[in-house]
Amino acid sequence: MERGLLTRVLRRYLNLRETWVIFFVLGIIMMNYPFIQIFNSLGPFLGLPALFIYLFIGWLLSICVIFLFIKAIGIKDGDKGEDR
Repeated sequence: MERGLLTRVLRRYLNLRETWVIFFVLGIIMMNYPFIQIFNSLGPFLGLPALFIYLFIGWLLSICVIFLFIKAIGIKDGDKGEDR
């Protein structure tokens, strides 16, 4: 049941060209001057610079979004998720 829900969500929202463009623009904005400066001027968080944590979390989230896009492409092409 849960796999069917995930498949429907991926097929419905991540196959749209607009979604790809929105995530690309958000990624560019995230790595632009105001956000980098804000996190660069903050003090350390958990002993690490805030800029390092911001970039690491942004990198991790972008990998997750790319993974979801790849899964959506596989679903669109008829991939049932079976091991080959």
